[in-house]
Amino acid sequence: MKVNVSLTNNLLPDKYGKYATGDQIKNGKPIISFPVEFSEIPDGTKSLAFTFTDPDSIPVCGFEWIHWTAANIPVSQLSLPENFSHGDSGAVVQGKNSSASPLLNNNDPDLMVGYNGPYPPDQTHDYVLKAYALDTELDIAQGFWMNELLHKMNGHILGQAKMIIPSRA
Repeated sequence: MKVNVSLTNNLLPDKYGKYATGDQIKNGKPIISFPVEFSEIPDGTKSLAFTFTDPDSIPVCGFEWIHWTAANIPVSQLSLPENFSHGDSGAVVQGKNSSASPLLNNNDPDLMVGYNGPYPPDQTHDYVLKAYALDTELDIAQGFWMNELLHKMNGHILGQAKMIIPSRA
């Protein structure tokens, strides 16, 4: 299994992160999700899922920031277009990101579920996109937390892929 995101000079294009402008941001947060391509899907795959996190955020905020999670991506949809997260995502179920934390006092529901782009405050961060091929469609609701996704996938992973996506500070 493979997952791919097109990078510019080995970095996430600016419009998907900290340097987004205009309608690409909301309340200071990048909201336009980047295109994602899945390939070499294992036989027997019934759905795809992924997580997009920032382990380099641990020294900054004390935990790995969750930027985007999704599940029940049909195997017929091996390409997610730009702005898929906040556009027409169809039957794909998206989870909460770290902006949904009750510790942040965020009251904007548009920023709590789906894509919340990279915004590294201190230096270029290496974000991690992990994709999973699953032997089932998950019984999981819109707005799930990432730990729920990880538990639901347990025992159902046929293949997985990982891509490091640097985004500049």
